Amino acid sequence: MASIGIDRVSRSFGAVRAVDDISITIADGEFFTLLGPSGCGKTTLLRMVAGFAELESGEVRFGARRIDTLPPHKRNTGMVFQNYAIFPNLTVGGNVAYGLKARGVARSEIDARVLSALRLVQLEGYDARWPHQLSGGQLQRVAIARALVIEPEVLLLDEPLSNLDAQLRVEMRGEIRELQKTLGITAIYVTHDQEEALSISDRVAVMRGGRLEQIGAPKELYRRPATPFVAAFLGTTNLLDGMVAGQQGQGTVVRLGTSAFVVPKLAAAEGAAVTFSLRPEALRPLAAGDAAPEGFATIAAELTRLEFLGALTRIEARLGNGMLLRAAFLDMPLDRMAAGDAIVFAYDPERIIVFGSSPA
Repeated sequence: MASIGIDRVSRSFGAVRAVDDISITIADGEFFTLLGPSGCGKTTLLRMVAGFAELESGEVRFGARRIDTLPPHKRNTGMVFQNYAIFPNLTVGGNVAYGLKARGVARSEIDARVLSALRLVQLEGYDARWPHQLSGGQLQRVAIARALVIEPEVLLLDEPLSNLDAQLRVEMRGEIRELQKTLGITAIYVTHDQEEALSISDRVAVMRGGRLEQIGAPKELYRRPATPFVAAFLGTTNLLDGMVAGQQGQGTVVRLGTSAFVVPKLAAAEGAAVTFSLRPEALRPLAAGDAAPEGFATIAAELTRLEFLGALTRIEARLGNGMLLRAAFLDMPLDRMAAGDAIVFAYDPERIIVFGSSPA
């Protein structure tokens, strides 16, 4: 196994800077995810590590060994592709054995290692079956077994679950994570699915336009996003713009038309423009006559929409300046609310993330 060092790596396609001066250090045994929208450069970066795309500048190292100057087959990586890349003219066993045969491994050893790899992905006894006889989830397991059988230093996975249905994606992502932890292998995983990234990763790098927006543990990225893009891309949030109107206790008052929020105390002059993020689950509706919890602030709005999603209820409410505020609650009765009602939310100012202003 190996740590991975990506140092000032860049790659362009014509006038498009697909990967722009990216540096990342990934620890030995870490499950590291590249997350971002389509076209952000995450797959290009993964292919540069694998050797399928050349570096324009920079270096890639596995441990102390520089590998970006080596051809793909000498980098000792296992790659799982989005479309599985299963050979239809080979059996399951033949697909898994392919990389071993290409490396000149002895036949007796190939048989033992293929059996071990199929057992690892819960496909023992499937070696004689043909790809067309397998389900999507089974094909994905074959692709993972083929990547692992060569005993790679690094496992690379490019959107490996995007072709599966929703429930199978959830099951398979858990299996991939458990397998990675069991083997202790270093893994780079590419996805555009925020929930997938948050659920299985040790750390996540959020990419946008070929550059890194933020790297951190899933909880850190969600709770302390560094930019409005990260806040909006990772789940749902309320991104609001206002002006500093003064101080209130331990916080700063930010006015949005006729509405005002209390945010963590800022070293910003009155009248300064402020953008901040408030997650829907941080808002609590107050029943008539109820007081906000100690240390909480309140905001009044007009209820415009209720959306019942089983255990979860989503609310949209309109602030005095016309902006919409989104809130989400678990197991909340709906019979006491209707569109057009006045509603008061309580929130902890410390749950608000302010961008572009320094704390006081």
